[in-house]
Amino acid sequence: MMLNIRSFISILLLAAIFLLPAGQLHALSLLEAYESALENDPIYRSAVHENEAGEQAKAVGLAGLLPNLSITHAQSKNTGTQKFAGAGTTPLNFDSKVSTLSLRQPLLNMEAVAGYKQGVADSNSSRARFTGHSQQLIVRLVEAYVAVLLAQDNVYLVEAQSETLKERKQVNEQMLAQGEGTVTDVLETQSQYALVQARVIEAYDEQAGAQMELAAIVGREITHLQSLSKATKIRVLPISDYDSLQELALNRNAELVMQRHTVISSKEEINMRRAGHAPRVELVASLSRNKSASFVTANRDVNLASIGVEVNIPIYAGGRVNAVTSQAVANHARAESDLNAITNGVLLELRRQYNLLLSSIKRIESLELAVASADLLVKATEKSILGGVRINLDLLDAQQQLFLAQGELSLARYNYLLAYLRLKLASGTLILEDLQNIADNFVYDHTVKINK
Repeated sequence: MMLNIRSFISILLLAAIFLLPAGQLHALSLLEAYESALENDPIYRSAVHENEAGEQAKAVGLAGLLPNLSITHAQSKNTGTQKFAGAGTTPLNFDSKVSTLSLRQPLLNMEAVAGYKQGVADSNSSRARFTGHSQQLIVRLVEAYVAVLLAQDNVYLVEAQSETLKERKQVNEQMLAQGEGTVTDVLETQSQYALVQARVIEAYDEQAGAQMELAAIVGREITHLQSLSKATKIRVLPISDYDSLQELALNRNAELVMQRHTVISSKEEINMRRAGHAPRVELVASLSRNKSASFVTANRDVNLASIGVEVNIPIYAGGRVNAVTSQAVANHARAESDLNAITNGVLLELRRQYNLLLSSIKRIESLELAVASADLLVKATEKSILGGVRINLDLLDAQQQLFLAQGELSLARYNYLLAYLRLKLASGTLILEDLQNIADNFVYDHTVKINK
C-alpha cells in the first residue's frame, strides 16, 4: 500500500515540476512535504514499527494451535559402583548418550483457541491504529504547514501596524512642535508603538516555533512555502450529507474500528482465563536413541518410538483462575465503556467539523467582500492624497484595515481546508486524493519566503 501511495505522489510531483515557472522549484509544496514526512516524521515512523510488531500477534496466537517439535540431546560420563547381595562390589564406568525427537500437537486446548482469536483481533486493531496514524499524518502536516503561513501573515500584519504607529508618532510629534498637538497624543502613540514592537518580537517567535514544528515533521529546513493566492477564490471541496458521513464514521473511523477489535480481544481474554479450568488433550510422539542411558542398560544401545495421547485436567490452582477471569471481565467492561465514549467523541467531532465547513463558506464570502471594500478604500485614499484631501497617515490606516481583512480571509480559508480534512478524518474516509484536493488550492506562482 505504501509503495502505491509513494508512486502516486512521485508522479504528481514530477508533473508539477515540469509545470513550474523558472525560479519556483525551491518552494516546498504540500505533496513534497507529505513525501518527506513519510520518511522523516518520527511519530509516523514509530507507528510503522508499531504496526509491524502488531501484525505478528496473529502468528503468535496461531503458534499455540500448531505442532511443537523439538530435539534434545544429553551426554554424560558416569562413574560409580554396583553391589549385589551376597556378592562383591562391581565398579561402573560408562558414557551415556540420549537423543530424543519429540512432537506435541494440541488436540483440545481452549486457551490456545482463544489465544488465536485474540491474536487475530489484536492484529486487526494494530492495522486500524496504523490507518489512523496514516490519516492523522496528513492532518498534522497540513496543520503545521498552515501554522507557518499564518505565523508569516501575522508577522506582515504587526509590521504594518508598527509602520502605521511609527508614522502616526512622527505626525503627532511634528504637530506638538508646531503647537497644534498635545503631549497626551504623543505619549499615547508612543505607548501603542512600544506595544506593537513587543508584538513584532512575539510574532517572529511564533513563526520560528511553527517553522520548527513543520521541519520536525518533514525532516528538512523550511525556507519557502506555497501559499493561497489572494486573487483566486478557494475551490469548494466535495462533501456528502451529514447522515451519510455519520454512517461512514460509525463503520470506518479508525479509532472506532480499533476499539471494536480491542473489545473483541478483551472478550477472548476472558475465554483464555476461563480455560484454566478446562482439560487439555495433546497428541504426543517421540523417537529416542539411547546409548548406555543408565546403569541398567550400560553397554547397550536402545532405540524407542512412542505415540500416544496426554490428558491434563486442572483441579485447583489456588484460586488464580477465578481471579484472573474476574480481572478479564472487568477489563472487557472497561473496553466497552471506552468504545461508547469514543463513539460519542467521534460523532461530536464529526458534527463540529461539518458545521464549521458549511459556515466557513459563508464566512469566506463575507470576508472577500470586506477585502474588496478595504482595497477600494486604499485606492480612494491614494486619490485623496493626490488631491490634498488626505494625508499619508490616512493611507497607512486604510492599508492596515486591508491587511486585517486579508488576514481574516486567509484564516477563514485555512480553517475551511482544515475543517475538510478533519471531517474526512472523523468519517474515516481521508485518503491521499483529499490531500491533493487541498494542495490544488496552493499555487506555484504564489510562494512565501520564511523570514529568518
